Amino acid sequence: MNQPDEAAQLAHMTEIEAFINTSSGLQADRINEFLIQVFQRTDGKQLSVAVKDLEDVIHRFDSDGQAFLQVNFTSGKKILITQNLIGFKPASCNGLDMARLPKVVTTPDLLSVVDAIEETLESDQSVPEELEVLKRVFDSVLKGGEDVGFDLTPERLWLNNLSLIASKASA
Repeated sequence: MNQPDEAAQLAHMTEIEAFINTSSGLQADRINEFLIQVFQRTDGKQLSVAVKDLEDVIHRFDSDGQAFLQVNFTSGKKILITQNLIGFKPASCNGLDMARLPKVVTTPDLLSVVDAIEETLESDQSVPEELEVLKRVFDSVLKGGEDVGFDLTPERLWLNNLSLIASKASA
């Protein structure tokens, strides 16, 4: 693909910022002319968006008629910016049927997976295979978020701690 010119990229940044400024769950903080930080009010996660990384911004609508932006990066990655969250593609993970995961996930999905893992650990009918699948789902969402630029270090530590708990429970 052709690298977009800087004027087009600056226009894309303006589109993104304007959309976020009308959203209820996101906030855009301009760091400088070429960089913004997008903050999710739901979980406090933030993502940097740099002008030089922007390839295209497409205005779209979901099945409920709600507007969102599809932001394509020059790297080939993309995010979806909705009124409340930033969506991204989960990363491929060995041993995980990706067809069973949503095509787009968000950082709050990590907490939902942790809740499912905890329920599995507390269950009398805890199945090690189910726990392993849930850990792979968590890893897939985590890596997908990191791939688009979220800092998910605390969540990575959750996974490590849950792995320790799971290994102690099975011992």
